[in-house]
This record gives sequence, structure tokens and C-alpha cells, in this order.
Amino acid sequence: MYKDIFKISSKKFKSRLIVGTGKYKNFNECAKAVKISGADIVTVAVRRVNISNKNKPVLMDYINPKKITYLPNTAGCFNSDEALRTLRLAREIGGWKLVKLEVLGDKKSLLPDMIETLKSTEILTKEGFKVMVYCNDDPLMAKRLENVGAVAIMPLAAPIGSGLGIQNFTNIKLIRNQTKLPLIIDAGIGQASDATIAMELGCDGVLINTAIARARKPLEMAKAMKYAVIAGRKSFLSGRIKKNLYGFASTPNKGII
Repeated sequence: MYKDIFKISSKKFKSRLIVGTGKYKNFNECAKAVKISGADIVTVAVRRVNISNKNKPVLMDYINPKKITYLPNTAGCFNSDEALRTLRLAREIGGWKLVKLEVLGDKKSLLPDMIETLKSTEILTKEGFKVMVYCNDDPLMAKRLENVGAVAIMPLAAPIGSGLGIQNFTNIKLIRNQTKLPLIIDAGIGQASDATIAMELGCDGVLINTAIARARKPLEMAKAMKYAVIAGRKSFLSGRIKKNLYGFASTPNKGII
């Protein structure tokens, strides 16, 4: 019996939707959204985690790391040194080796600095980290990340938090065709149809934060994204019909009275 398994490095997951934990009104809303979404993985910005003030709430009080995989990320890092220091700290705090690398180029566009990203990926891989990499949608750079040991390629659909949806279908398809690594759309998703389209292009998963957290009804959007990802994956595996310029009758011509 065929089983469609979502696997990153050596870990298997049921849900292909990864959910961010930032921008929610509070931890309680975040936890509810994660549960409704059915996500098995949540990203956590290490630089914004409370690890010293015992009087303030911590995410782990709301989302159990024994039930949900925490994916430490380097959100807010703008060079390789900052990113490396952040993920080494994450390893010391929680023993995490599966991580998401994100090195931004500037504070306005929030586009990835691919030179610093590539350098960081190579160093982290040699240190034993399993690196999932946020990157631009350049197939050549995606291949370089794969060659230096990344365990997942995570190209943006559009700038972080923009909600513009996938802007370059061709490049996403090219990346899909050249890699056997998990391909996960990261950044730019705005609505459920964007997530479905990403999955129909053959992506293995989608990472969503702002589109859920800042929706008018975050919990309802979390549910919508859950089913959008499932529908998109099933559509991709089913195999779409060939596109035709002209109409093609759905009823047979034989036996017409």
C-alpha cells in the first residue's frame, strides 16, 4: 500500500504544514492555532525566546515540545556570525540539531543574503546540524545549498509577511525538478489558495506564519491552511489533466442519436 510520507532528514511527519509562532496576540492563541492547523512542526525565533525571566510565560508552557517538533530559526539575523551564534545557543539550550537557517540581507525587503546563507549552511553542516534553509527562488543557488549539505530547501514565494503568494512559478518548478530534498515554500503565502498552489507545483510542504497569525480570524485561517495543504498535495499526486487550447467534450461521440 502506497504511503505518502513527509520526511526531513531522518524524521517523519504527518502534516506538511509548518506553522510559525510569532505575531499572535498571545501564546494561548498561538497554541490554539497550531492545534487546529494539525502541524507537527513549529518554528521558534531563538533570539526572541524568553530564557531568563521566570516571571514571564514561555512557549513551552503552551506547546509541548514532546508532542510538537520545535524548529529553532535565526529570524532577525543579518550576517553569518549572528546566525551561527544563535543556532549554537539553541543547541546548548535544547539539544536541537534540526534547525532553520535564515540570514536576511536588509530590514526593508527581508530578502535573504545568499552569500552569508551559503557560508553559514556549510559551517553548520560540518558541525552536525541538519539545516533547513530559507533562500531566494534561484535554482542555481538552491543547488549550491544542496551540495553543501542542506537537508531542506525553503525558497520564498514572496517577501516575508507580504502575502503576495508565489511570484515565480517557473523557478519553483525548476528547483523541484532538480532536487530530491524536501522543497518547502517559506514566506509570502497570503491565503489558502496560495498554499494549495504551492503543493500542486510539487512542493513537499509550506511554512506559514503571518497569513494565519494576522488573519482577521486566525483560528479559522489555521483550519483553512490545513485543508489547503492537504488538497494541494492530493491534487498533485492525482495528476492534473493536460491543458488544451480548445474544448474537449466530456461525453463520448459514439452512439449519438
